[in-house]
Amino acid sequence: MCTCIMIKTKNTYFGRNMDLDYSFNEKVIITPRNYEIKFKKEASIKEHFSIFGVGTVIDNYPLYAEGINEVGLAFAALNFDGYASYNEVIEDKLNLAPYELILYLLGTCKNIIDVKEKIKNLNIINLDFNINTLVTPLHFMMSDTNSSIVIESTIDGLKVYDNPYNILTNNPEFSFHKNNLKQYINLSVDDPSNEFDKKLDLSLYSFGQGSFGLPGDYTSCSRFIKALFIKNNMVLGNYEVDNINQFFYCLDSVLMVKGLVKTKKGFEYTRYQTCYDLNNLVMYYKTYEDRNINTLKFDDFDLSNEKKLILVKMYKKD
Repeated sequence: MCTCIMIKTKNTYFGRNMDLDYSFNEKVIITPRNYEIKFKKEASIKEHFSIFGVGTVIDNYPLYAEGINEVGLAFAALNFDGYASYNEVIEDKLNLAPYELILYLLGTCKNIIDVKEKIKNLNIINLDFNINTLVTPLHFMMSDTNSSIVIESTIDGLKVYDNPYNILTNNPEFSFHKNNLKQYINLSVDDPSNEFDKKLDLSLYSFGQGSFGLPGDYTSCSRFIKALFIKNNMVLGNYEVDNINQFFYCLDSVLMVKGLVKTKKGFEYTRYQTCYDLNNLVMYYKTYEDRNINTLKFDDFDLSNEKKLILVKMYKKD
């Protein structure tokens, strides 16, 4: 489970809640421009845009959950269990495993226009990373400083949606979330008027009655509605610090508190939250245990000459 949002104001911010019931040994990973990226079925890339994000490393391979590249293109992978469907290798197609997609697109694309062109021939293949790391059912949100898209590979084929909402949660398919919005057209930050019966004296008893019916549970459908309503109505300003705080407040509105979503493994909760400034190439993040905003910048690292992955711990206990 996860929630991903993009907010555009003076700058553009992209980020997510990572909701899981386990640790995947996540850390900040910086992939320099000259670090060779290898693919199972496609030729490797020896020179590419540098990539900055959160993931894990297995056998010196960066498995990103989300991140941005050095020209301000962002990518996030979210759970899509029961709906994702991958294919066998097809000749003359761009054959990429789900975990390779972020590396290929962030490594080679400048913006959403580039992405749409690259994925015209995309075939997402059902290929495990290794015998211990099985392929994960995922769908994807990508954003640049102007727009967002959603990429889903289902039994009906590859689907690419323009995403004017700049938000994504989990299953069902993105098309469902678009239609589900119609059930909430009454929500407003304004006080409602009495439309029930004009003959009755029905007065307001509280501020906020215009948002009565806003979902508050942790399902993906409810998180989509709640995060979108808050994102579209919260006040943004001219100061970066204020907007970053507002970004995290929006994510906090759908944060999973440990103990409230029980799974077979334990409890699913928001392990970390990220906010990427796509204009200034800065990463901000919080963890469940540390509610302070931590900051990392592209400029903090040597992205031209370094030829090995750069890793930064996220958790104080690591």
